[in-house]
Amino acid sequence: MVMGVVSWDHIVLVTLFLVFFILSDLELCNGGITSSYVRNDDLSLDMPIDSDVFRIPPGYNAPQQVHITQGDHEGKGVIVSWITPEEPGSSTVLYWAENSQHKSQANGFFLTYKFFNYTSGYIHHCSINNLEFDTKYYYEVGIGNTTRKFWFRTPPRIGPDVPYTFGLIGDLGQTHDSNRTLTHYELNPTKGQTVLFVGDLSYADDYPLHDNNRWDTWGRFIERNAAYQPWIWTAGNHEIDFVPELGEPKPFKPYTNRYHVPYKASESTSPFWYSIKRASAYIIVMSSYSAFGKYTPQYKWLVKELPKVNRTETPWLIVFMHCPLYSSYVHHYMEGETMRVIYEEWFVQYKVDVVFAGHVHAYERSERVSNIAYNIVNGLCTPISDQSAPVYITIGDGGNLEGLATEMTEPQPSYSAYREASFGHGILDIKNRTHMYFGWHRNQDGYAVEADSVWLLNRYWISSERSSVAALR
Repeated sequence: MVMGVVSWDHIVLVTLFLVFFILSDLELCNGGITSSYVRNDDLSLDMPIDSDVFRIPPGYNAPQQVHITQGDHEGKGVIVSWITPEEPGSSTVLYWAENSQHKSQANGFFLTYKFFNYTSGYIHHCSINNLEFDTKYYYEVGIGNTTRKFWFRTPPRIGPDVPYTFGLIGDLGQTHDSNRTLTHYELNPTKGQTVLFVGDLSYADDYPLHDNNRWDTWGRFIERNAAYQPWIWTAGNHEIDFVPELGEPKPFKPYTNRYHVPYKASESTSPFWYSIKRASAYIIVMSSYSAFGKYTPQYKWLVKELPKVNRTETPWLIVFMHCPLYSSYVHHYMEGETMRVIYEEWFVQYKVDVVFAGHVHAYERSERVSNIAYNIVNGLCTPISDQSAPVYITIGDGGNLEGLATEMTEPQPSYSAYREASFGHGILDIKNRTHMYFGWHRNQDGYAVEADSVWLLNRYWISSERSSVAALR
């Protein structure tokens, strides 16, 4: 009887061991979650050209397409941009602090450009400098009866435990889904204070003859948000506008004329790569569609820029670009591989916390992995868990007319923590020097609902604290 009982116990233990082994093996071989959410796979439809979101402000030569971005490296400057359609008007911005009677003015400049059969309006850019931190300012553009008034708030003074909230939007376009994305972001109860935009703005190049009127409609569409909080820009493939067959051999012409950035403040030689500080974050913008190989200007700038980041001052190191370095979707599969091979080692070495990208019209979040051990003879070509590596988040799901990227590689790779082909936006909420919270919001859900979320522990401070604890032991 005893032998029989022992044998039965032995069988149970062996069975449990086998089940555990199988489940563990599955966990190691397969990735994370592929959402089962059922969505409408139809292509997105453009909003009608007479939609109220494209409305031209009333009055002769009224300023339109007003938007702001950070104007310096520290966050005490703002670049205000707008267009007057009929004549230059004034390039001066009048501004004042919320509780002040004193009004100041800054003088800007205007430019125009031609693209095939299109001539732009008068594009104004004006830099306001030496503002006070954490202060609400009102500003006016225009003259006479067509003056328009807006406001913005400067970020808090830079410091390691300064909380701050960023919105993440990419590949937006100007469809009904684009409008849902922007509305969803605006009504999110966790209010974003600045948008990190990961490229592909208007999709004007998807219209016949690269119709630049679609740059104007898009500028009027986003004004309702971009005139009140900074949008930090990176260029995507739909900003290239390289069309020599139309007599347009200069890439990025509409984008660079319309959207100015403070690239010189970070000693960059190009508006396509630059950096800014904001609150407790150091943000590096990179260009997927400029030369990025070794010894190119972008490469040389980045390898000088990374050592400048003082993690005791700005503990959060965020990088964003357009083309993802890790993506398990079939569309655009491995397009970022060359850039990954060149730059991933730098991201790991300097403990970048998170890398955001767009391009793929879907959402995906990675585990912390790296693939830097491989060389041509060792065969170590599979990404491995690496706690010094960033989390890679693809958020190219703004809602453009090209629709969603629904086809995924199978099985889900081990580096992929969550993926879903739905339109939406992200919220990156910095709490202090060690903890940051990211949530992804699907357009179809309630404003406070998160379809995916993750706590991000700071790569620099967490490893430093663990080292200190180890030393004490």
